[in-house]
Amino acid sequence: MKTKPNFQKSELLPAIIQDFETKEILMLGYMNKEAFEKTLKEKRVTFFSRSKNRLWTKGESSGNFLDLISSQIDCDEDTILIQVKPHGPTCHTGNRSCFGGTKIPAFAGMTKKSAGMTKNEDRMTFLKELFDLIKERKEKMPEKSYTTILFKEGIYKICTKVSEESGEVIKAATKETKERLAEESADLLYHLMVLLVEKDVGFEDVVGVLEKRNEKE
Repeated sequence: MKTKPNFQKSELLPAIIQDFETKEILMLGYMNKEAFEKTLKEKRVTFFSRSKNRLWTKGESSGNFLDLISSQIDCDEDTILIQVKPHGPTCHTGNRSCFGGTKIPAFAGMTKKSAGMTKNEDRMTFLKELFDLIKERKEKMPEKSYTTILFKEGIYKICTKVSEESGEVIKAATKETKERLAEESADLLYHLMVLLVEKDVGFEDVVGVLEKRNEKE
């Protein structure tokens, strides 16, 4: 069995991340030689971030580290399989796996109160319901909720996520598709709502400012 990837083929090689217990595929990242060696040495998965242009240890900001259990190389020596023990959700949306859908766990349990409304009214009601649900998450702090994790880690962590998602929105707007822009904007809006709840700023406060500005035009 081959034990070392061939970085002479490419400076960056794909690394498939798999839960060692469930065998579920959690994510796909890229490693250069330095990232691979750091992963083996520190027993925590480190990638080379193409957007940041530097080594990036998964979980360095969220705390959701991936502990290394084993590594394997495919027959062509250009793909790495990493088995890990994950600490918390792997995906930035709060899902266990990046391949498990795009629904943010904070949306789970949301009730539908907008029957009979127009599509636009329905969507505005959904935003208010989401904001109220985030407030409820802060009050009850249910376990295994991504929103709970954010509130526990505090204002600086939440601000970091807002900053990160803002960067992703800019990247999507300048380099990617409309669909990606919509997805990244949804992530930014969600994290911004968490920030507003953390600072006790109401949804109606923000809407009120927009209404006042609209009156001046």
